[in-house]
Amino acid sequence: MSNVRPDKGYTRDSRYITTRITADGRDGFPVEPGRYRLVVSRACPWAHRATIVRRLLGLEKALPLAVAGPTHDKRSWTFDLDPEGRDPVLGIERLQEAYFARFPDYDRGITVPAIVDVPSGEVVTNDYAQITLDMSLEWAAYHREGAPELYPAALRAEIDTVNEAIYTDVNNGVYRAGFAKSQEAYEEAYGALFDRLDRFSERLAGSRYLVGDTITEADIRLFTSLVRFDAVYHGHFKCNRQRLSDMPVLWAYARDLFQTPGFGDTVDFDHIKQHFYVVHSHINPSGIVPAGPDPSGWLEPHGREALGGRPFGDGTPPEPPSAEEAVPPLLAPSPA
Repeated sequence: MSNVRPDKGYTRDSRYITTRITADGRDGFPVEPGRYRLVVSRACPWAHRATIVRRLLGLEKALPLAVAGPTHDKRSWTFDLDPEGRDPVLGIERLQEAYFARFPDYDRGITVPAIVDVPSGEVVTNDYAQITLDMSLEWAAYHREGAPELYPAALRAEIDTVNEAIYTDVNNGVYRAGFAKSQEAYEEAYGALFDRLDRFSERLAGSRYLVGDTITEADIRLFTSLVRFDAVYHGHFKCNRQRLSDMPVLWAYARDLFQTPGFGDTVDFDHIKQHFYVVHSHINPSGIVPAGPDPSGWLEPHGREALGGRPFGDGTPPEPPSAEEAVPPLLAPSPA
């Protein structure tokens, strides 16, 4: 979902389906365990945040998961990971079928994450920013015992402010750099990205998490960009002032989160690289997927426990993912 500004800068098309699934069902879609299917791709950073929040809150049974393959064409994400290339519950080959079931003339991007109403086969929403907030607030009755507060009322204003900066300069900023069509637009996005990363480094030098002393929605939104930085954004999107692994504070912060249950166990580096290097053929026409970087560094000690903080607040870590949802584990780095 994108277009190009007159100065050849990239602008994301943000016309999402804003229908909400709420406890009171005011949009016609009440929260009901098992009624909906959360469609994601492990490659997509926007979908990745929904996968993490679902795991941390323990919504696996209440909101079942459908995983699309890492690549797609102009039409849609496909369920090529499933037997016979069809989602076993929705019975569809392409996510666009759920969009067209509700909006036959739908003319926007077929994006993930999307939540589909299983009885009707129709997409309900693809409003990725609201989806995770509603998981925290509207699905609260189905949270696991010990689920953390990812969007606590007392910190929401600060979280919202930080989230806006993350989105503008980092989450979307890497795309503005990578998809720029002029040197000027690229350098503008590049400068804003690294200026913001420097500010976050300063903020996190003395604080384990971005807002408060526990993991919040803000950490999740930053993590999904950081975990893709060296594998994709540094080279593919020309965000190459430094690698994440060359930025000591952010690298330790990202490793801390990666090693926290619910984060690293949702990361599939193969899917991530396949998506960006294959789908973005205008940037990488050869379609060659890089063999590196070596991901084992993500398991190295981070030392951020010394800053204090309580990852889950008064809650507890989630259980390990089910066999059906497990991603390939990383191998620990060899001892020096």
